[in-house]
Amino acid sequence: APPAGPQGAPGEEGGAPESGPPPAPPNLSSNRRLQQTQAQVEEVVDIVRVNVDKFLDRDQKLSELDDRADALQAGASQFESSAAKLKRKYWWKNCKVGHGQGSVSFVS
Repeated sequence: APPAGPQGAPGEEGGAPESGPPPAPPNLSSNRRLQQTQAQVEEVVDIVRVNVDKFLDRDQKLSELDDRADALQAGASQFESSAAKLKRKYWWKNCKVGHGQGSVSFVS
């Protein structure tokens, strides 16, 4: 029987056991890392583009909402002014009618 190596398997001499394919030459390994990095950069760029688009959409919607709020505020101010005028008008009308009824009652 052949002598056992340090790993205990027959036929193995000393040294590191072989596991998996041999390491890639440094050039291929660095190319692979460069491609992975480029893919990650492209992914981040895509995410940033989406976020910028969302930001611009949000900004536009906020601007439109601000315009609508301003228009609503202007309408509310106009309503308040009209309501106050109407209230005064009917208050005076009530006063005239009330005095007129009082005069009629007093005369009768």
